[in-house]
Amino acid sequence: MNSDFTLAIHSLTYLALQLDRMSTSDAISESAGVHPVRIRKVLSLLKRNGFIKSKEGMGGGFIFARDLSDVNLWDIYKITSEGALQPKCPDSNEACLVGANMQRVLFDIFLGAEEHLGEYLKHYTIKDIVDHINKDKCRKA
Repeated sequence: MNSDFTLAIHSLTYLALQLDRMSTSDAISESAGVHPVRIRKVLSLLKRNGFIKSKEGMGGGFIFARDLSDVNLWDIYKITSEGALQPKCPDSNEACLVGANMQRVLFDIFLGAEEHLGEYLKHYTIKDIVDHINKDKCRKA
């Protein structure tokens, strides 16, 4: 799994907590603690997939484009990390029983793992994450 997945969740959650106004990539990057260019790359991906909208110019920025309950973590994983669990096998000795089969066997296992991960991530939406943050905020107050 790559950091784009967590940055996308962070960005969407940030926007979800500010539904009534536009947020800049600079503000989101400051919240995430990463360079604005990294956030802009993720925001571009989220926009291309219809999760957010943007407006350029004065007063512009990014805003959530969907209902928070309609965006689950699997949706985000698929656009940022799908296939990330696939094994990276070096060129193996095809004349060896293990070398000739290892990549295929591991691919099948890891593909199954990703399917299980998907079923799990489908149970969590951006609304759930916002609710967790708000609940934690109340506990700390």
